[in-house]
Amino acid sequence: MLTTGEKSSSKAQASNVRGNSNNGHIPLTENALRVLERRYLIKNDKGKPVETPEKMFRRIAENIAQADAIYDKDADLKVVEDEFYGIMTNLDFMPNSPTLMNAGRRLQQLSACFVLPVDDNMESIFQAIKDTAIIHKSGGGTGFSFSRLRPKDDLVSTTYGLSSGPISFMQVFDAATHAVNQGGFRRGANMGIMNVEHPDIEEFISCKKDRTKLTNFNISVGLNEDFMQKVIDNVDFQTINPRSGKPEKKLNAREIFEKIVYNAWESGEPGIVFLDRINVDNPTPHIGRIESTNPCGEQPLLPYEACNLGSISLSNFVKDGKVDFKRLREVVRSSVHFLDNVVDLSEFPIERIGRMVLSNRKIGLGVMGWADMLLKLRIPYNSDEAISKAEEVMGFIQSESHRMSQDLAKARGEFSNFKGSIYDKPDAPPMRNATVTTIAPTGTISIIAGCSSGVEPLFAVCFVRNVMDNTKLMETNPIFEQIAKEEGFYSEELMEKIALEGSVANIDEVPDQIKRIFVTAHDITPEWHIRMQAAFQKHIDNAVSKTVNFPKDAAQKDVSDVFKLAWKLGCKGVTIYRDGCRDMQVLTRGGKTAGERENGSGKAKVRGRKKRPKILEGKTVHMETGCGSLYVTVNRDKDGCFELFTTMGKAGGCAASQNEAIGRLVSLAWRSGIPAKAIVKQLIGISCQNPKGLGKRRITSCADAVAKAIQMYIDPEARDGFDTPNFLRGACPVCGGVVEHEGGCFVCRACGYSDCA
Repeated sequence: MLTTGEKSSSKAQASNVRGNSNNGHIPLTENALRVLERRYLIKNDKGKPVETPEKMFRRIAENIAQADAIYDKDADLKVVEDEFYGIMTNLDFMPNSPTLMNAGRRLQQLSACFVLPVDDNMESIFQAIKDTAIIHKSGGGTGFSFSRLRPKDDLVSTTYGLSSGPISFMQVFDAATHAVNQGGFRRGANMGIMNVEHPDIEEFISCKKDRTKLTNFNISVGLNEDFMQKVIDNVDFQTINPRSGKPEKKLNAREIFEKIVYNAWESGEPGIVFLDRINVDNPTPHIGRIESTNPCGEQPLLPYEACNLGSISLSNFVKDGKVDFKRLREVVRSSVHFLDNVVDLSEFPIERIGRMVLSNRKIGLGVMGWADMLLKLRIPYNSDEAISKAEEVMGFIQSESHRMSQDLAKARGEFSNFKGSIYDKPDAPPMRNATVTTIAPTGTISIIAGCSSGVEPLFAVCFVRNVMDNTKLMETNPIFEQIAKEEGFYSEELMEKIALEGSVANIDEVPDQIKRIFVTAHDITPEWHIRMQAAFQKHIDNAVSKTVNFPKDAAQKDVSDVFKLAWKLGCKGVTIYRDGCRDMQVLTRGGKTAGERENGSGKAKVRGRKKRPKILEGKTVHMETGCGSLYVTVNRDKDGCFELFTTMGKAGGCAASQNEAIGRLVSLAWRSGIPAKAIVKQLIGISCQNPKGLGKRRITSCADAVAKAIQMYIDPEARDGFDTPNFLRGACPVCGGVVEHEGGCFVCRACGYSDCA
């Protein structure tokens, strides 16, 4: 129970938070409103929103405040509700998506991150698959370690047969995930981790080389200090059979490390996690060893643990050119209070998870809007000053959040597994939560908050957004726009010029001092990305989800150097992305095509429209769509795909006419020199209200069916099943906008689409 003094302090704090409110007006951007309507607001049976953003935030605040009554029957729940409502409607704090979606509703599943055990027996494997399906159906993502499974071709004593190995079981998990739809907004995401000492580690490293496989998995290799030292020393290490515990083959550490590097350089995966380092900070080593993380890597968890996340928008805490630490302290304390309440009020899809969560009460308070804060402070992201500021700000948040957790422990009691934890020391105050801070990717909630994502730099200063009627709208960073107007160099023509580049680095009209401040992810060297991640990691209980961006022409050695630097600087893991490493990534920052970049002219080289020969050869592919049978005929000339025709079974009307239009436009594009894969990229994954099929054979729309028919035509191996390969995610499948790569996720800031696998 809170003491009288603590109650008064809480009420005063709530009053201070409410004092910063917007008089009933929430400063939501057009994009934020679109995302809320599409994903979060309650809808009627016709799919129309029956809830406003104000009502949504009130629903959440009222629901989460109820937990105070568990500990104080006299608690003024209205005061607590207003406190929570204030930090959300001021856009100072946002909880993770499941909380926004489900708080105060029937499901009441509020957690985003789960880890499940996978032991070396069929019962455990298929129990984990069942649990995965239940978790994904409720809106969560899952992480697994496959390190306990016996290697491929190992003895199975019960059947006298041979094991198919961990990778084969990962494919079963992947197929199960395909079959589960998370409310129609995104597919379930998984993290698969394998310890580098597993005998099948080489197969694991390259298991996503075929990018049509394991599309619902992010993968990371679990490294340890001993292995990394052996990489430096260029000596062998020993693999261990997890079934017997006995040594198997020896492998050269540097060769294995370079295989990890090559695959990451080629496709962005695997990432790496430093398991020894994670377990040094494991708050409850007496309960178990951490072997895996959530899908984006920022939340290491024990088996059957879950974590509730939320992020503070640092963009809102700059006042008169300085960080407003006083108000930041108030919001940090309110946010920790909010997240601790979430632990009590969340319903968990599996009973054992609920017991584990209540025993450790892990929460993860993080930040977003870091790039915005630096811009307002006029500090370049790639500077020593920015690194120092990161340590100062995150150190403050860490200290204040731990202090609030201690205050909650005095009033409510410490977490159940406190005895034996790293906090259980003489004269040390008790802790309410085993972990308090995490930095997660904030792709969608940062759109709602109207700020930059996580601790990432700007992706682009300006970009062009396509809306549904194919109208192009200019999106300009509001801080840049304000400064450009104040400094007198703003013009619509200049913004369009910047949008073509995405960066101001080579724009003569922008003053040099402004160029230095408004650096984008691709203006910054990988070393600065890692240094920034390491600066935040020093003051984080869990881990930091961040993408290290590389230019397209980066060498494998550059990736190798970054992995080693991350190890030296104390990071807990690394995710990298080399621009264009996924085949046919047509759209990137600025919206230029690959052809436009390569010739440097600002215009794509498109050859003139070819005439049709009298005779062409082709094939017809039968696709089953939600509108009926669709027959797609692809004809080719000597240069490749030339024209496309569609026949819509017995159907007529809109479906048939729209497919005919698609065929005409595809044919025109091919005759003008646009490659077939580029067409697939633009059409695949487009959704309608009548999807057809499950798993890899799911057809999301007629346009998606046309894309997959073309894919089958140009790639015979695709005929055994369909998928949306990772390499086709350069453009948003919903709006065609630019896709950012953030911590293992694909995020479209134009419409809010996200996919974390």
